[in-house]
Amino acid sequence: FVDLVLETWDLQHERNGREHRTAEMCHQQLVVRRGQPFTITLHFSGRAYEEGVDKLAFNVETGPCPSETSGTKFHFAVSDFPEELSWSAVVQEQDGSSLSVSLCSPPSACVGRYSLTLETSTGYQGSSCHIGHFVLLFNAWHREDTVFLRDEDERQEYVLSQEGLIYQGSRDYITSTPWNFGQFEDEILSICLKLLDTNPKFLRDQNEDCSRRCDPVYIGRVVSAMVNCNDEDRGVLAGRWDNRYEDGMSPMAWIGSVDILKRWSQLGCQPVKYGQCWVFAAVACTVMRCLGIPSRVVTNYNSAHDTNGNLVIDRYLSELGEVDRRSKDMIWNFHCWVESWMARPDLDPGYDGWQALDPTPQEKSEGVFCCGPAPVRAIKEGDLQLKYDIPFVFAEVNADVVYWVVRPDGSEKKSIHSSVVGKNISTKSVGRDSREDITHTYKYPEGSEKEREVFAKAERETISLREEDEGLHLKIKLSEGANNGCDFDVFAVINNATDTERACRLRLCARTASYNGTVGPQCGMKDLLSVTLEPWAEKSVPLRILYEKYRESLTQDNLIKVVALLTEHQTGDVIVAIRDVYIQNPEIKIRILGEPMQRRKLVAEISLVNPLAVPLHNCVFTVEGTGLTDGQRIKELEEPVEPQAEAKFRLDFVPRQGGLHKLMVDFESDSLRGVKGYRNVIIAPQPK
Repeated sequence: FVDLVLETWDLQHERNGREHRTAEMCHQQLVVRRGQPFTITLHFSGRAYEEGVDKLAFNVETGPCPSETSGTKFHFAVSDFPEELSWSAVVQEQDGSSLSVSLCSPPSACVGRYSLTLETSTGYQGSSCHIGHFVLLFNAWHREDTVFLRDEDERQEYVLSQEGLIYQGSRDYITSTPWNFGQFEDEILSICLKLLDTNPKFLRDQNEDCSRRCDPVYIGRVVSAMVNCNDEDRGVLAGRWDNRYEDGMSPMAWIGSVDILKRWSQLGCQPVKYGQCWVFAAVACTVMRCLGIPSRVVTNYNSAHDTNGNLVIDRYLSELGEVDRRSKDMIWNFHCWVESWMARPDLDPGYDGWQALDPTPQEKSEGVFCCGPAPVRAIKEGDLQLKYDIPFVFAEVNADVVYWVVRPDGSEKKSIHSSVVGKNISTKSVGRDSREDITHTYKYPEGSEKEREVFAKAERETISLREEDEGLHLKIKLSEGANNGCDFDVFAVINNATDTERACRLRLCARTASYNGTVGPQCGMKDLLSVTLEPWAEKSVPLRILYEKYRESLTQDNLIKVVALLTEHQTGDVIVAIRDVYIQNPEIKIRILGEPMQRRKLVAEISLVNPLAVPLHNCVFTVEGTGLTDGQRIKELEEPVEPQAEAKFRLDFVPRQGGLHKLMVDFESDSLRGVKGYRNVIIAPQPK
């Protein structure tokens, strides 16, 4: 017999990419999903393959030290039928000297970059030929994969969508910011694999780490730790919350993960400056979606950071409503984390589905700054002993807040304040630019019997403060929107729901604030020593907040914290009300000129009116959109923008992909920062 000689081969990037929904990643390399067959074509020279005479077998290997015992190396011969639980190869069709072979991994294979070698043998003669590399991802479309997600619309949103919305602002004024996840952009997959190969567990034991890459629980934990750099583990992002970002990028200025991941890679895996919670969560979401794990960013409003684990957040206020800094426990205006969808075979049944993963460095877990995956179901049920980190997330959505008013002599008075933690937990809706409220997945209705049972199980006292004061109620209201550059009013609204007259003292104090709960200088104050409330009466007391007072100290979070203290003269009881007012930035207007069509030039006209009483200097627009702009486009304006004048420019771009895309814009200047806007653009496919 003449030896069978392999001349050329074709890994069929385009066809496999289309069938595996990885086409956009397949320009430089073959990318396929586990458990699903992919086709390669072999071309032999001299003679054709003969069944029964020639034997064909493949070797696949992943990681630096592949071994069959750790599931990172496999040898398998071409057979008649595909195997369900191991690697297999089946001849699909033969055309002269060309042979199409269908290869398939088990749905539990390790993800990562593989090398592929073909072994041919005829009689006693044999040879082997390395025919390339491919990357294997998790497969949310395969029933046996631990990340299987049943609904196609959800798979489109949580695995394939490269853009989304992240919720910010405050509980009373929820805002959305656009984000370019960009998980299929050039280089991103390679960077995500590099992140796995940089993690300390890999460096400690490469064989063990690679063998565990079949498990999304393990991958989620690694990603949660590697997106922050707090363990000096060459993580992606450095966090900073003090409004001093001159030596890096302000966390508010980012509009996507691609720029961050590319910078990290180009810096030789040095942390990128700077991130805050939504940036950490969005980058982790990109990495997880890129690897094939369904993921979404969620926002929890009034999120508790309980450092001592007692499920009580003690906050101390002076009699003027100023925060006394004696407690490490904080209430964040909002906090973002990631949810990833996976089975939990490591736990008892009932905990599959959404798992909370929090890459923002807050507390250590098993000695490392990471958090999760924590089954959302376990958080709702108060099953705090399960893996991983459920007590911390449970506290974020359920802790009790006690406000103590510290008198001038140092004595403390416990105030009356209704429950505030874990409100309006939000994520982007599937297939739409609207908000989905998922609070019910984390907690039972407040005051319900089920809530009491969960609190008892979690050893958390049911809130004793709910008895509110006998008939005196205090709220802070806002007249209309508070716009940056303008003065506005807030109102303390007091209700006397009793049949006796009440005499009180009312103090109102406004301060600029950051979203993590820290406060800056005062920007408004009122102290009324004697407020008399008739029986069954309501009184509204205004406080005017002036732009000239908040202008200098407003942080890039655009928040003003208003605290009201109502002290009843007769009893000495204190009622506290707190409201975070979100100062609205101007709108970025985006006009699309021309007919949006694939590979045809389009023009975007982008503008913003300066609402401030001062000129804006160093104005920069940054624009990006997956499939639209081919990376980031930056426009620096040469002239300052005068008050009430328009900052405007035109951007030419050639869309690469058809379909619905978001064109996202960020505007930065010396006095107005982190202004975001986006426009949905439907690109018609190029005529065939």
